[in-house]
Amino acid sequence: MVNCVVKNWEGEQVGEATLELEVAPPETANHIVHRAVVRQMTNARQGSASTKTRSEVRGGGRKPWRQKGTGRARAGSIRSPLWRGGGVIFGPKPRDYNVKMNRKERRLALRTALMNRGEDLLVVEPFSEQLPQPKTKELAQAMTRWGIESGSKVLMILQDWSDNVYLSARNLPNVKLIPANSLNIYDIVAADTILTTPRAIETIQEVYRD
Repeated sequence: MVNCVVKNWEGEQVGEATLELEVAPPETANHIVHRAVVRQMTNARQGSASTKTRSEVRGGGRKPWRQKGTGRARAGSIRSPLWRGGGVIFGPKPRDYNVKMNRKERRLALRTALMNRGEDLLVVEPFSEQLPQPKTKELAQAMTRWGIESGSKVLMILQDWSDNVYLSARNLPNVKLIPANSLNIYDIVAADTILTTPRAIETIQEVYRD
């Protein structure tokens, strides 16, 4: 269980919120979280890198010079891997990097990672009404009042948000905004601070309870 202080737009304490999720046993927690992070990063790879072997490079069908008597090294094709413009030895070919992981394991890893970030979890009241128009400066000032250091990576988890909140947050280079029902383990692990709201915590506990 993680108990968090709830702050308002001005940075004052106005209540408390609790996040409680089932996590992996301590002896396997690091392993399962690591597997889930590696899986997400690996599955993001396109795997489209491709090179041509000597049989796929255009040209080179004729022997460049006769086998003996020229004083030069023997050569059978100008597309040999030893030649400039030739084929590539053991070069990359298109492949699938996807790594499989059971759904229950993935969700357990995500819950474990989120609960382990309890010290970096910051809960604030919904602030859409505080931004009647897109104002990146006002949102940045509010984050400072909430105790977020300038330049730190912030993962903003909200239940729902207005266009003004989205437009204000997208201009902050180290802030990422995601919905509470679409979490991913890499963003949770990579963020310095996780910013959320009481409504988002309720959604997280409902969606990811098992």
